[in-house]
Amino acid sequence: MKNKSFLALLAAAAIFVPAGLSAQTTNHATGGMDPELQTLVQNIQTKLKAGKNTEAALAIDLAGFDKLLAKHTGEKTEAVAQIVYMKAMLYLQVLDNADKGKALIKKLKTDYSETKLGKNADRMLQMMEKQDEAKKIQSTLAPGTTFPDFSEKDLNGKPLSASALKGKVVLVDFWATWCGPCVHELPNVIATHKKFHAQGFEIIGVSLDSDREKLDAFLKKQDGMAWPQYFDGQGWQNKLAGKYGVESIPFTVLIGRDGKIIGTDLRAEKLEAAVAAAIAKK
Repeated sequence: MKNKSFLALLAAAAIFVPAGLSAQTTNHATGGMDPELQTLVQNIQTKLKAGKNTEAALAIDLAGFDKLLAKHTGEKTEAVAQIVYMKAMLYLQVLDNADKGKALIKKLKTDYSETKLGKNADRMLQMMEKQDEAKKIQSTLAPGTTFPDFSEKDLNGKPLSASALKGKVVLVDFWATWCGPCVHELPNVIATHKKFHAQGFEIIGVSLDSDREKLDAFLKKQDGMAWPQYFDGQGWQNKLAGKYGVESIPFTVLIGRDGKIIGTDLRAEKLEAAVAAAIAKK
């Protein structure tokens, strides 16, 4: 994440606020901001492109946000709130410093409560808490630990669980038809399945789609995508996505014959190599 465009991160960070405000945030990030703030952001962008992405390397720039805020002391406008918000996003999205980022979001709530960003501070904090919880859950999916199983039904109403496939190598694949990276990775997943299925490799798909008809139509068009799918029509609120702390897709969990996790988020050559090694292990 640290290598991405800071401006792109600011736009992406607009997921924290309602659609109308997201547009405003993006407009500010792409040139509608105060000239001094725009210069500051461009300087940060240049440093990030050069690989200078630590708090130490950006110390002068971080201080630049404080200088701008000092210049506008006592002003409780949307423009000033935007300065606080941008500094928060730098900590949260680039520097991975949740404590400092959250402190700034709380500042929006207390000091700029009448601005749009201030009014949505609680929503931002709630989303961050949810993301923190997801990270905690995913940290339990460590290689060598027993996969925490589920018991559901697939699209055809048949029982579905990883434990029912014990003795085989199992990939639990979280995906969606609307997810570009998922669809891009799919040919590799299908090829790996075809190559190792006869030797004991199985896949369980977990679809984060919300439209059953679109999912069914997609599956019918895919040659070789013959594994069972879990679908509850809840999109990002998918029951199993919540259980395993899935915040982005594609996301996979590879489980060995003994029911223990081999690895997570394996793709392309890494997936095929991991499956081959697991199949070879008796």
